[in-house]
Amino acid sequence: MARYLKEGVDPGVVKAADEKVRSIVEATLSDIEARGNAAVRDLSVKFDNWDREDYRLSPQEIDACMNEMSAQDLHDIEFAQTQVRNFAQIQKAALQGVEVETMPGVILGHKNVPIQNAGCYVPGGKYPMLASAHMSVLTAKVAGVPRVITCAPPYQGRPASAIVAAQHMAGADEIYALGGIQAIGAMALGTETIDPIDILVGPGNAFVAEAKRQLYGRVGIDLFAGPTETLVIADETVDAELCATDLLGQAEHGPDSPAVLLTTSERLARDTMAEVERLLEILPTAGHARKAWETFGQVIVVEDHDEMLAVADDIASEHVQVMTDRDDWYLDKMVNYGALFLGPRTNVAYGDKAIGTNHTLPTKKAGRYTGGLWVGKFIKTHTYQKVVTDEASAMVGRYCSRLCMLEGFQGHAEQANVRVRRYGGQNVPYAEGAEPKAGEDKV
Repeated sequence: MARYLKEGVDPGVVKAADEKVRSIVEATLSDIEARGNAAVRDLSVKFDNWDREDYRLSPQEIDACMNEMSAQDLHDIEFAQTQVRNFAQIQKAALQGVEVETMPGVILGHKNVPIQNAGCYVPGGKYPMLASAHMSVLTAKVAGVPRVITCAPPYQGRPASAIVAAQHMAGADEIYALGGIQAIGAMALGTETIDPIDILVGPGNAFVAEAKRQLYGRVGIDLFAGPTETLVIADETVDAELCATDLLGQAEHGPDSPAVLLTTSERLARDTMAEVERLLEILPTAGHARKAWETFGQVIVVEDHDEMLAVADDIASEHVQVMTDRDDWYLDKMVNYGALFLGPRTNVAYGDKAIGTNHTLPTKKAGRYTGGLWVGKFIKTHTYQKVVTDEASAMVGRYCSRLCMLEGFQGHAEQANVRVRRYGGQNVPYAEGAEPKAGEDKV
């Protein structure tokens, strides 16, 4: 039976906060749709104190941001983007079109077609999260998306040079210094100066995630990627310093980022809680991390690995750091998560920043039904069919005719019947089911 040595905030509080966010986002998106650029500008001034006639960065502004970066900074961005590109290309290579003759004269297939317009959001309110540019813009470009636009909020009153450099190096076609709901709404709905996109991707705060949710259907989205979540699964094979560091490394994202320790060792649990408090006294970003830990942090002790697996799958965390004596056992058996980080030699920060997998991952239990952002999210798989012989058209038509009549669709049936008459030479009364040919009436 799982025991909670530390519990997070009451779910009712979270629900009330979600409802408030939902209401604000709904009103804001309606305003953007009604007033376009004027609404976007008002919102940018209100929330980011950022006022421009045109939020798209000019080539000169992009060059200026690039020139502010050191050679080492640019080299480091290039390293990370090389890893992300390599893995995305490997993933794309696994997506193959197919074409097969399923019956004599009947050819079925599918082809993979890139989405034509993608909008990528790069968070940057608290921190300039340039890594999100690699994960979204670069992945879209590997997929073959011809138009990729990207938005990131201003940082400390101006475009964030590191984000702009990453967006540009990743291949963005249009770069906007715009954040929050106004960025999501402008990309999805379009304005007088921003052409709308077909899919929205990228992580963000609760308002960004809710805006994507409300816009889903008008445009596609990657997934619900809200505030960062981390789950550390550990046993007595690791120590409190590793566990506490990995928890706080994600809690520093902000005050609404859950960080959970799940362990079979009560000693490790208590030592980790103490180590968290020690590290919070010296961590420069403790202002964010402490709020997250105090409000959403949890410490759960279970009896054995089987129970730990069950609890972990129920939590369905975005990031799952596994440090046990059987890491691959969890890889084989876990089914609900965003991404796994296996063993003490890896960690969530590697995946977030440099190793090559995508860091835009499902939150709020969405890992039960979707994985994270990847090159396939920017590619549509379209089926096609082709009947190339008279005999095949007539044979399929007879079956189709009767099945349509079984459902009461006489118009559908006639689509089949006209071909049975034309290609099979069979007289089928109008809007009736075609009789089977000899041999077709047997299963």
